[in-house]
Amino acid sequence: MTPTPIPDFTPRPTAASDFFQGVGLLGRAFGLIFRTPKLFLLSALCAVVTLVSLVVLVVLLWTYTPELISNFFARPESWYGKGLWYLVVFLTFVVGLVVGANALPPLLLAPLQDPISETTEEQCGDFQPLPFTLRSFVRGVLTGIAHTLARIFFMLLGLLVLLPLHFIPGVGSILWTVLGSLWTMLWMAGEHLASPMTRHLYPFAEVRRMMRERRALCLGFGAGVYLLLWVPVLNTFFLPVAIVAGTLLYRGLRAAGHLPPPPSAASRALP
Repeated sequence: MTPTPIPDFTPRPTAASDFFQGVGLLGRAFGLIFRTPKLFLLSALCAVVTLVSLVVLVVLLWTYTPELISNFFARPESWYGKGLWYLVVFLTFVVGLVVGANALPPLLLAPLQDPISETTEEQCGDFQPLPFTLRSFVRGVLTGIAHTLARIFFMLLGLLVLLPLHFIPGVGSILWTVLGSLWTMLWMAGEHLASPMTRHLYPFAEVRRMMRERRALCLGFGAGVYLLLWVPVLNTFFLPVAIVAGTLLYRGLRAAGHLPPPPSAASRALP
């Protein structure tokens, strides 16, 4: 008998254990993808689109990041000034790549996100997707794009709030990169946990509650996805792996008793 892919979370949060369980969700997701033919095909399609979009993104950032930084700080003449200037360019390139990777592929792949999540839940058991209709497909695609745009807006808003740190001499850009990376990790966790919860009609208040009550678990998950972006070849799979892992996180939270039954179950039961 195939073991369930649903993670076994402790009922009471413990910071260190939760963090590493969150990181470990990516390993569970990879294993499930390679054991499930449908998930593998969907993930391979996502990987091709992601690869093309990441290549385009890297070329654009590599070309225009120095020009962007020059608008804030002219390149100094001294050797140490040039060193600091190039460090700022590099850190901005890093954050720009992470932000772009979390904005461009999700928008391009919005139609595939729900099918990947639903297939993951089928493997977890106790789930039956609704029959396919063109109307529900179009509505799902439009809803997915709208939700993705809204979540990207909040990610960019957080980075914009931190932007004035750039103007602190010396350490400002380093602080912006560190805090911006932490914000992006948390945003990644919220993004991919919210996706299956939104599909099941949970209010966003429930997503915020889970992020607050199991913050180390969510931070570990977000950190794992963040680090995956920097692993060549594997980073082309970051979006389907994040979707599968976020769905497993949702099912694990339900199994641990942290979430009530989904509102979608009650709505399906109504005549």
